[in-house]
Amino acid sequence: MNLLQTRRQLLTASLLATATLAGWPASAQTPDRTRLEAVIDAAVKPLMKRADIPGMTVAITVKGQRFVFNYGLADKRSGRKVDDNTIFEVGSISKTYTATLAAYGQVQGTFALSDKAGRYLPALAGSSLDAVTMLDLATYTAGGLPLQFPDDVDDDAKMLAYYKAWRPAYAPGSHRLYSNPSIGLFGYLAARAMGKPFDGLMQGELLPKLGLASTFIKVPQDRMADYAFGYSKAGKPIRVNPGPMDQQAYGIKTTAADLIRFVEANIDPSKLEATLQRAITVTHSGYYQTGPMTQGLGWEIYAYPTTLERLLAGNSADMAFKPQAVHELTPPQSPQGSLLFNKTGSTNGFGSYVVYVPAKGIGIALLANRNYPIPDRVKIAWQILSVLDGGNDPAGKP
Repeated sequence: MNLLQTRRQLLTASLLATATLAGWPASAQTPDRTRLEAVIDAAVKPLMKRADIPGMTVAITVKGQRFVFNYGLADKRSGRKVDDNTIFEVGSISKTYTATLAAYGQVQGTFALSDKAGRYLPALAGSSLDAVTMLDLATYTAGGLPLQFPDDVDDDAKMLAYYKAWRPAYAPGSHRLYSNPSIGLFGYLAARAMGKPFDGLMQGELLPKLGLASTFIKVPQDRMADYAFGYSKAGKPIRVNPGPMDQQAYGIKTTAADLIRFVEANIDPSKLEATLQRAITVTHSGYYQTGPMTQGLGWEIYAYPTTLERLLAGNSADMAFKPQAVHELTPPQSPQGSLLFNKTGSTNGFGSYVVYVPAKGIGIALLANRNYPIPDRVKIAWQILSVLDGGNDPAGKP
């Protein structure tokens, strides 16, 4: 779809939303569920039909009020519907949880972002990664680690051998190349510095501190009936397979309600313990700039108001698959002013997107059991955001 078509589509949706929400207060402080549901229906139902999405859920927070809207099927074979207990794979949104856990360790003094990776994994001594910092790994700027491990890297021994043999294509800190092996190693090393296995720290410490009782790395047996099936391009039921650094890079499974609680913790962490508040600030800080996007820890950040075009560019295939020259922000840019944070996530059978604007108290989470195109996720979230932000255009136009 070209830009003109995109604008026409959004104009049509905007007119529908305006008609639906006639009389909604401009402040959007007390959104009416019935009217809001009409807006979500208008955005989601045509998408589900067009993209052949079996099931979807949309969670929204506005000024501390939480709404969840469920659509379709969690399991086509059984006919089980998506409900408030349905667990979805969130793919790379998991990176924001990993970043939060690592930042929690960092503010406790267990490691510094400037530490070299080899300090926490002696097996890397003498390798190229021995000279790469923890921050480089966390921000995909280690020098060109790829999006995925090669197919033949399928166990821990082969993974370690891969890391030891890897050679950078760029100087560390000069280019961003989005990478599971990069942030995966960051999470793994942060856990080693904290003295416990990653899954134990995540499942046993961070998630409980955040109040996320329905968020898992491994879905427990008593919740398997709530675990949705994802669907492949061929329409076959599928769930994520274990793989190297899967827990750290794409391992989280959660409900929409828990995901929006995580968003609310990022919007306003003041109710959390002081150390966790500081950790969230660390993840919200900007470390590298590439175009309109600032790379935080896990989160990708934009000045707000912004434009749909900028969000589409920041979540484009080029940003996911091609190296981008970056400008280091020294010192790191503290999260001040009005900012928009977002992150996409995908596994073979699931597609997700989170966007929130702390200054507005607005957050949106989209979860689906099909890996549908990322531009569609961004456009739908933008459409909803334009309504939640007092009926204004998020680009700043009345």
